[in-house]
Amino acid sequence: MAELRAQGSGVAGSGGQAEGAGGVKESAFTMDTSSIKYGPGVTREVGFDMKKLGAKRVMVVTDPRLAEGEPVAVALEALRAEGIDAVLYDAVRVEPTDTSFLHAISFARDGNFDGYVSVGGGSTIDTAKAANLYATYPADFLDYVNPPIGGGMPVPGALRPHVAVPTTAGTGSETTGVAICDLTEMHVKTGIAHRALRPQIGILDPHNTRTLPQMAAASTGLDVLSHALESLTALPYDGRAAPESPELRPAYQGANPISDIWATKAIEMVAANIVRAIQDTEDDEARSAMLLAAAYAGIGFGNAGVHLPHGMSYPVSGMVRAYRPPGYPPDHPIIPHGMAVILNAPAVFRFTAPTNPEKHLYAARLMGVDTAGAAAEDAGELLAGAIIDLMQKTGVPNGLGAIGFTEEDIPALVEGTLPQHRVTKLSPRPAEAQDLEALFRDAMSYW
Repeated sequence: MAELRAQGSGVAGSGGQAEGAGGVKESAFTMDTSSIKYGPGVTREVGFDMKKLGAKRVMVVTDPRLAEGEPVAVALEALRAEGIDAVLYDAVRVEPTDTSFLHAISFARDGNFDGYVSVGGGSTIDTAKAANLYATYPADFLDYVNPPIGGGMPVPGALRPHVAVPTTAGTGSETTGVAICDLTEMHVKTGIAHRALRPQIGILDPHNTRTLPQMAAASTGLDVLSHALESLTALPYDGRAAPESPELRPAYQGANPISDIWATKAIEMVAANIVRAIQDTEDDEARSAMLLAAAYAGIGFGNAGVHLPHGMSYPVSGMVRAYRPPGYPPDHPIIPHGMAVILNAPAVFRFTAPTNPEKHLYAARLMGVDTAGAAAEDAGELLAGAIIDLMQKTGVPNGLGAIGFTEEDIPALVEGTLPQHRVTKLSPRPAEAQDLEALFRDAMSYW
């Protein structure tokens, strides 16, 4: 593992944004995550786990393409073998919207469930989180949505038990308290973030990622990489303004020494395994490593947070016109979340590197870059180059221009990014509208 020397309080780096009201900075951070169970075939234990959590009637959440697949069949069989009433909900939309969330919420309310099992990618797991939240504590949809778009109302208490069974090596949603969706009328992504949304258990079964299409594997795998890079380089937790009470401490708190450990390992694992996992679906070692890397990154960013690549990705996904990536449902245009994120990442890390060159060089070393003799001013280009190299090797499109955007779209992309305070305020370098314009322009093409 590459070495990073301690720097500043919390080993979290330096630079960043101004003090908040009253000038009082944060002095604490918390670490929360789901219980993790890993192993080939471990999906068979989901019935045992849900019974132990006390559930008797469970909503099993998945999407139409996975509904007839082995992971869902195994989960249903395991639940029913334990005497649990398992009811299948198979209407998840890949890259969910407020409308698709509301459909699942209605199903959950009508079903009177006391537990949830999600089998799928981040779209499925996030849909189950939303269904659980609004069925347990009903409210207007925007009440829980992150400000300034929504009200940001804290979750009143504990939710029903939720066991997440990811079938992609990407979002890490099985470890986080975040649920993301498109607001269709606003053409922007946003989300709900609260620790109570975290699943109780994440079941990591390498058998469940064997049929993942190549572009889906690339998009979700590069999302893992950006999760880890962003949490490692985020504004340090002690660079934020202190909350008025511990209850208001955000789930995304800023870079901290514990998240750094998880992010570091995730970056190394993705760099070493993503190309192998995509090129050979029979490479069990590489697929298993990517599944673990997704969870590691999830633990890291689930507490530290992400920043500009994710903030900029939300309008990119929300403004899709005609792009249909190979291997995804062809019924509607879609820009996969991980793709929308990674297409912004090289531009962002060029921009943020001056705030902490050492940490950006460290990230580049984790990806295999020889940084011996590199100057501080080389940090952004070296890290961006390492990301671009993986983009090319995994077949990801060459920037935003390759998925239908032009410079005429930049004002709308900026407008869609500015409200994403939950993540953009964690950038180690503040990004105003003119900065975002330059970043989107840089992200149009890389090679």
